[in-house]
Amino acid sequence: MRTKILGRTGIEVSIVGLGAATLGIPTLDLLSTEYGPENTWKPCMDLGLGVSTVITALEAGVTLIDTAPRYGKGMSEKIIRTAFSMIRPDLGDKCTVTTKVGYDIDGGELRYDASYDAVMRSVEGSQRRLGQDHFRIVYLHDPMGQDMEFVLNNPGGALAALRTLQKQGVVDFIGVAANDPETNADYIETGEFDAAVVPNAWTLINQKAAKRILPAAVKHNVGLVVASSIERGLLTKAPIRDSYFAREFPKECLDQVRKMKELCGRYGISLTMAALQWCARHSHVATVIPGARLPGEAWTNTAAGDCEISEEFWEEFEPLVRHWDYKGC
Repeated sequence: MRTKILGRTGIEVSIVGLGAATLGIPTLDLLSTEYGPENTWKPCMDLGLGVSTVITALEAGVTLIDTAPRYGKGMSEKIIRTAFSMIRPDLGDKCTVTTKVGYDIDGGELRYDASYDAVMRSVEGSQRRLGQDHFRIVYLHDPMGQDMEFVLNNPGGALAALRTLQKQGVVDFIGVAANDPETNADYIETGEFDAAVVPNAWTLINQKAAKRILPAAVKHNVGLVVASSIERGLLTKAPIRDSYFAREFPKECLDQVRKMKELCGRYGISLTMAALQWCARHSHVATVIPGARLPGEAWTNTAAGDCEISEEFWEEFEPLVRHWDYKGC
């Protein structure tokens, strides 16, 4: 698979990685259980399915896996460790596993804590669950609604802890990963972060990142990792409906997606291939990390990143790409 450099980190990554938030979740109806209200949150990741999914991705050429303690309340990290113990060492050695800090999973309920001590505990927990003493990148996870001054400039805040971990050699680079594009932009614009995971902001039908995130990434040479690139399934086999996991799209948008799919068909490629590779065409987008629950999904995603798409296609396709507003989260 083609590779790119992740901004100023210098890390070489496959243009399609693996998002590990849904590893091993057997059925789609369990997704709401996994990521529902915090007081009803019950992890439901299956170890065997998850391990098979990770191994499939690695064997297909993925060299970046993105996880976090919040995913499966630590289960995602445990699945990755188990998978790495079962594969050829050469595959594991080529892969970068990134994790995050911000959510406290040690108590009975999931809660947010961006303090120095919480970050140090979180990294220790990830070291234990992943079986890694050292991380190339650790991201600050979803700091929406947090006091940015405390997070970035207080000795008791998250950034101070991450800088300490860098000095100790535990972490090489630090990043930010926020589901809200405006919050992501606020943090990227500071220049403090080497990389960023960017959900909900850079797809064939959503270009919120063009306003602030992409210019800031170019200015500070921040490597971007794009999530939500297939719009919760809309940009795969669809459109077959107007609502995709609590996100409703206008009819005009769905009609545009159908036109995209028809054009892809004329060139003998899938809409998924176009959706994933289009994101990585921007100079500072190094990789996309579509989530995969099952081995088949991991295979489809990686195959989409491995195909050759002509410039002739992109010239005809690009006029169909535009931003659409939608309802939902």
